[in-house]
Amino acid sequence: MSTVIATPVNDVDLVATRYEAIRAQSIALARRLSAEDSCVQSMDDASPSKWHLAHTSWFFETFVLEVHNSNYSPFDPNYRVLFNSYYNSIGEQYSRPHRGLLTRPSLEEIYSYRDHVDYHMSLFFDQKPDRELWDTIEIGLHHEQQHQELLLMDIKHLFSCNPLSPEYVAPIARSNQAAKTLTFYDFPGGNVQVGADRGAFSFDNERPRHPQILQEYALASRPITNLEFLEFIQDGAYNNPLLWLADGWATIRKFSWEAPMYWRKIENKWFEFTLTGLHELVLHAPVVHVSYYEADAYARWANARLPTEAEWESAAGNSSMTGNFVENLYLQPQPIDDKNLQLSQLFGDVWEWTMSPYTPYPGYQAPMGAIGEYNGKFMSGQIVLRGGCCVTPADHIRKTYRNFFYPANRWQFGGIRLAR
Repeated sequence: MSTVIATPVNDVDLVATRYEAIRAQSIALARRLSAEDSCVQSMDDASPSKWHLAHTSWFFETFVLEVHNSNYSPFDPNYRVLFNSYYNSIGEQYSRPHRGLLTRPSLEEIYSYRDHVDYHMSLFFDQKPDRELWDTIEIGLHHEQQHQELLLMDIKHLFSCNPLSPEYVAPIARSNQAAKTLTFYDFPGGNVQVGADRGAFSFDNERPRHPQILQEYALASRPITNLEFLEFIQDGAYNNPLLWLADGWATIRKFSWEAPMYWRKIENKWFEFTLTGLHELVLHAPVVHVSYYEADAYARWANARLPTEAEWESAAGNSSMTGNFVENLYLQPQPIDDKNLQLSQLFGDVWEWTMSPYTPYPGYQAPMGAIGEYNGKFMSGQIVLRGGCCVTPADHIRKTYRNFFYPANRWQFGGIRLAR
């Protein structure tokens, strides 16, 4: 099952231009980091920035250049193992929890590797490339955008471990205007279509488009704010087992969670670590870096629930996919700047937890070959999030996009929108 791309069939120049822009954006993000920053791994789930730069190049080398040209010479045959993430059909992989031990190859060698791959990709574009490889290239470009977001997630976690609270970027002046009153908007339910059609790019896990029957439901007008989540904390919610799923209660006790991941209480005042350093908590910004367990407990405390992904997608309807994305360089959720929308901040700012398990849609078929390992084999034990966040590239997101994390994960930019 091939992936449809949004590029005209006969315009390889547009594919090449998009390739150059996305590859350049990865370099722009990474150049803000020192060689020391780029090598360290702060937890098993994270990867060093250097590894992200190498792995995204490995993808194009492995799935495009080696397939297209049998005479292609890899930059370094050892990289086939070092920078293979999880493709078992490709071969052996270096241990994920130990990627931070790879002090060699150096950062500069990784930049040379990227240059090597980009040069050979430019030759590929200059020729009459095999049309069947265009789909793989488009997957590779969206894959690189995913790793751009992961790079920022991972560097934020790394910097949060440093008592100096370093800045990744300088802060931009932010508003703390009051959020609009939280209200619920009713939706009629009925027979709705969910998933991506064949008109533009989508990952295989977004397909096929299919009908679902929804009961009547209501969706909150905006995400939950830091102020509202603070009220949840002050009400003793982290010590009330009646609010929590069994696994959630076990998790918060095991890790002694008392607040969202990057909150810090200093002299009885709440602060939040961000990619612009440590700042006093912005009360009217959406809460972020909460797990599914915390989102679910908050919803129960608020006499509500989390939406299903079908409800979320149906409610998104014809909403504009504008919002606070990585291009704005806030790199942190912002208070609402447009209070006239019925559903505010559906896109950007925070990934919104749903209550839906990450499972295949009816009729799903994984692509043939190693690319089939990209999504399908992870459809177990994870929860779907929707809408993108403040470190997501704007042209990467779609209304049908299904992000997914384990329910205890918090280092992604996950937030809360309520449903009833």
